[in-house]
Amino acid sequence: MLTRRVTFRLYPSKTQTAWLFGWRKLHQLLYNSAVADCKDSYQRLGQSVDYFGQQNALPAFKQVWPEYNVLGSHALQATLKRVDFAFQRFFKGLGKYPRFKSIRHFSGWTYPDRAGWKAHTVGDNGTLELSKLESIKMRGKARQWGTPTTCTILYRHKCWYASITINCELVRETGDGAVGVDLGCLSAVATSEGQLIENPRYLGKTLAKVKQVSRDKRRKRAPSFKKRIKASSQWRKAQKRVSKLTRKISSQRQDWAHKVAAQIVSCNSLVATEKLNLRNMTRKARGQGKRQKAGLNRSILDVGMGYLRSCLEYKLTEANGVFIEVPTQQVKPSQTCPQCGRQEKKTLEQRVHSCPCGCIENRDVAAAQVMLNWALGMSVFKRGETSSISCGSMRQLGSKKRQKLAPL
Repeated sequence: MLTRRVTFRLYPSKTQTAWLFGWRKLHQLLYNSAVADCKDSYQRLGQSVDYFGQQNALPAFKQVWPEYNVLGSHALQATLKRVDFAFQRFFKGLGKYPRFKSIRHFSGWTYPDRAGWKAHTVGDNGTLELSKLESIKMRGKARQWGTPTTCTILYRHKCWYASITINCELVRETGDGAVGVDLGCLSAVATSEGQLIENPRYLGKTLAKVKQVSRDKRRKRAPSFKKRIKASSQWRKAQKRVSKLTRKISSQRQDWAHKVAAQIVSCNSLVATEKLNLRNMTRKARGQGKRQKAGLNRSILDVGMGYLRSCLEYKLTEANGVFIEVPTQQVKPSQTCPQCGRQEKKTLEQRVHSCPCGCIENRDVAAAQVMLNWALGMSVFKRGETSSISCGSMRQLGSKKRQKLAPL
């Protein structure tokens, strides 16, 4: 049983839209109140407030603020859990200190279980029923439907969405082949079989237009919270044009990554690729060569290597295949000969691998062959096993029941 997420587009009426905006505002205020409670309790009293303490205070909170009675208790608990996750990430060094969120940056709320909502669909369009609200029309199609578990209501780009997680038994057809995959900027994908998939360069093709629209936006009156200046109507229109272009580029890149990953998985049940640290690869340059490094970072991010890798991994999981990441620093695929194993450093200008043993191959193809050889040489005892992919950060909330306060 795997967990997958399906996103539907919602089409609420005017009355339903007003209710959704009101509920989104209430959840945003609750989030900020929880952050302020944690911050003030530690600064003034030296005491930390955990998730269960705020959860137990919800009944008294709803008595003081009766407008929250319309919202489901589980949805309110999920909003408090978001605050707890933010502080946990901060204490582990994975994120910054949680800050107050404006309504502009608060996308929506979550129903962590089946309470408070119901999806009337079998995976193809349908309606969504929320508590205290009539059915809302929704459009979308899931590749395979199952048992709905959680629902997240989102407001993005002036549209409402319902992101539903489902438990289902996915079956994806695959072949018996094994392939090594090398990801790069010149050729986006190079396989050990010699196939080269060119980089679509969606950002590079639209970059001039994005710069022009951004230049027009800078000439308009931008908003300033400190100076209490509101954005002009022309600035808002220019911002919409910039957002539309960036959304289009992102959608094209995601669609391309899914198609390439599906093509690779349909023929191969074992895929080996290098383990990339994209965070270090795209680190901001300092000193000399700053402009060149910025251009290289843009090219790396334009390919979408991380997203393509994620698509390959979860599609192989659906097909009961094997996904192997080769340790790059140990194996050094770009410097190793796939036939004799001889290592020799190469510059980025050397695009052809030529070895004294007689092996002459494209550099990226040779690296993919090295990764495949390394993967076949290691034990593949996990072949055929299924692995669970965590989908929906609110799953932990279902197992944690609200603790009852002991009577005084």
